[in-house]
Amino acid sequence: MKINYQAKLDLILEKIKSQGTVPKLLLHACCAPCSSYVLEYLTEYFNITLYFYNPNITDSDEYQKRAGELERLISEMPQKNPIDLIVCDQRPERFYELTRGLEDLPEGGVRCFGCYRERLTATASYMKEHEGEFDYFATTLTVSPHKNADKLNEIGAELEENFGVRYLPSDFKKRNGYKRSIELSREYSLYRQDFCGCEFSKEYKYGNS
Repeated sequence: MKINYQAKLDLILEKIKSQGTVPKLLLHACCAPCSSYVLEYLTEYFNITLYFYNPNITDSDEYQKRAGELERLISEMPQKNPIDLIVCDQRPERFYELTRGLEDLPEGGVRCFGCYRERLTATASYMKEHEGEFDYFATTLTVSPHKNADKLNEIGAELEENFGVRYLPSDFKKRNGYKRSIELSREYSLYRQDFCGCEFSKEYKYGNS
């Protein structure tokens, strides 16, 4: 049976609101456009620390550009509760390591799932290492219609059990979340990349040209 992750998130947010608390969320961020709606939505409920860890972005200029746009977005958008940013070192060698032998697989499948797992594992691991600093971890990736929200949530639930940290389920594309992210990207004139970040997604988008 298909799980309604938005409904699961609703229940958690309702409980937080009824308790009158402001938990701390470690939110994996892939880019500013995807983060825009998620931040607008969740700043109502959480103190948020964005965790920019994306070894799939193997081009240094692209990596720095996306990180810079996240920093600018945070500085410009309204926020009910504080939003901080952690920019991790670029680690393209890690991406090449985990995709070795999977180069010829189609976009959106097993290779991408391994990339999801790498980024979420790093986020959960950081939360575990900083025990007591955060109440939940999550990812902005589920806002994209090009990402498999079921697989992302499945991985998140596994990591919750493995690391003993709480995962915040989501399907942020619901309720026009993706559409809102496009509107916010225009509002803040965000650099909106048209490929995920890895060389495979870039080739899928542009071919060999």
